[in-house]
Amino acid sequence: MILYDLAPPALRLLDPEDAHRLTLAALAAGLGPRAPAETDPILATDLAGLRLANPIGLAAGFDKDAAAPGALLRAGFGFVECGTTTPRSQAGNPRPRLFRLTQDRAVINRMGFNNAGLEVFAAGLAAPRGGGVVGANVGANRDSVDRAGDYVAGLERLWPLADYFTLNVSSPNTPGLRDLQAKEALAELLGRVAAARVAAVAADGGRNRPLFLKVAPDLAPGDVDDIVETAVAFGLDGLIVANTTTARPGTLRGRHRGETGGLSGAPLFGPSTDLLRRFHSAAAGRLALIGVGGVGSGREAYGKIRAGANAVQLYTALAFRGPGLVRRLMRELADLVRADGFASVREAVGAG
Repeated sequence: MILYDLAPPALRLLDPEDAHRLTLAALAAGLGPRAPAETDPILATDLAGLRLANPIGLAAGFDKDAAAPGALLRAGFGFVECGTTTPRSQAGNPRPRLFRLTQDRAVINRMGFNNAGLEVFAAGLAAPRGGGVVGANVGANRDSVDRAGDYVAGLERLWPLADYFTLNVSSPNTPGLRDLQAKEALAELLGRVAAARVAAVAADGGRNRPLFLKVAPDLAPGDVDDIVETAVAFGLDGLIVANTTTARPGTLRGRHRGETGGLSGAPLFGPSTDLLRRFHSAAAGRLALIGVGGVGSGREAYGKIRAGANAVQLYTALAFRGPGLVRRLMRELADLVRADGFASVREAVGAG
């Protein structure tokens, strides 16, 4: 564990993207931390029919090409979401495109869905990983003339390989992508995806997979109800709340605070948790919810769960505290659940 406690400060001396690449390579080579084989049973939970040993997941963006999902599961994550992947490989936006705001425990990125494409991603998912829940986050190529078709292509190619799917319509770094969250555009997208899902289930002997939609934190007041009702109408299983924000809180101190792109990390915790509460109220138990944004401690994970999240995801906190963070979060979360008298973390969902 000492290695992984020391590694983040050393890696922060490097360019953020280079540090990320080295971390992922080390994990893929089997050099990552390993959580105890037995997880505290109070953390066991369900997510849209998926059985999780604990509700702490890795958000998309860390492992874009499914290079190391097995190593990340062994680090203690209850589930790992790989991607975003697009049908064709693309380089993304020019570098530099990833910026640390160390004083704020935040990151700004304008990566632009850089990834190696569906075939490389599929090969990564197909590699042995020793069990565990792994999801596929799918998106559209920047120059696509049929963005809905790109999501369908991802679903069709990866259906037998992933445990669940997420439609990423909320990245701020692909021009026009967030327009897919508008009611009519979302209905068209989800209609085509629903038809592809029916065909995929039939081709896979009737085996279904949960389907999530990842939304932006920068939504207008009426958007929450529209998104919930559209998601329910087309048979989605849940929502991921929320992606990075284009807002820039006045409290930011980091010298890169003026960079364009999506802001993630600690400053997003409050706004994204407030939005999660609104989605929890609007969904009224009809959709599973994954809370994302600013999770860096067991108390923050617990705050998301009490606000209505069935599970949580993190990513930015790893840049500051390393993969060993996951074990600490599990211990802290279990202690908080017990302190409030709950027999299971499931009982705490929405309790706040």
